[in-house]
This record gives sequence, C-alpha cells and structure tokens, in this order.
Amino acid sequence: MFRKGSALVVLIAIVSLVAAMSAFGGSSSTDVTTVNVTLGKPSEFKITVSKKTFGKGITTFKVTNKGALSHDFKISGRKTRLLSTGKSATLRTILKKGKYAFLCTVPGHAAAGMKGVIVVK
Repeated sequence: MFRKGSALVVLIAIVSLVAAMSAFGGSSSTDVTTVNVTLGKPSEFKITVSKKTFGKGITTFKVTNKGALSHDFKISGRKTRLLSTGKSATLRTILKKGKYAFLCTVPGHAAAGMKGVIVVK
C-alpha cells in the first residue's frame, strides 16, 4: 500500500514528466491543426485547402462540397463519405512529418485535377 507521502511523490513525478514532454516537443492536446477543404470551387474539379504546410500532430479537415457534383476527400488512408452539393464532413487524423497526397476518389475526378499535396513539418 502507498502512504500519502509516496502517492504525492508519484503525482509530482507524473506532472514533471508531462511538463518535460511538452517543453521538449512531445505531443500535447494543443497540437491541433484545422484545415478547411473546399471541393468543387473555384471550378468543379478543384480541391482548395486553407493550409498547404503546417506542423505535425492532430489534424482536423473540415470538408465542404461547393461543387455541382458529388465529391469525397481522401488523405493518409482516411476518406470522407460521398458529399452531395452543399454537404460537409469532418475528418480527423494524426499526421507525422512528411508529404501527404490528397484527392477525390470519384472515378475520373483526380485525373481531372482534384488532387494535391500538403507538407507536414
């Protein structure tokens, strides 16, 4: 059984470890990036992202279809559902440093221009 003094020492050690991880670049709950993604605008076969370069960590993609056709959005092995005109979806993932290709998976849409790359630093 722990005594009160032992429990306090363990608690202080845990708090110190969390503080050290934050100070030296470890993950923290504040490492969240939001990227707005617009499908089908300014032209039908275009994907516009609000940020093309950002830091690693949790990334939330807020995807909205402003085109006349249905589209989806795929990045890092994750994909939204097929979105009809005016519909939105949120896709959340953890990204490490590197380059990530994104695209619309509807047949022919990526070939027509619905694709791109973001960089995570």
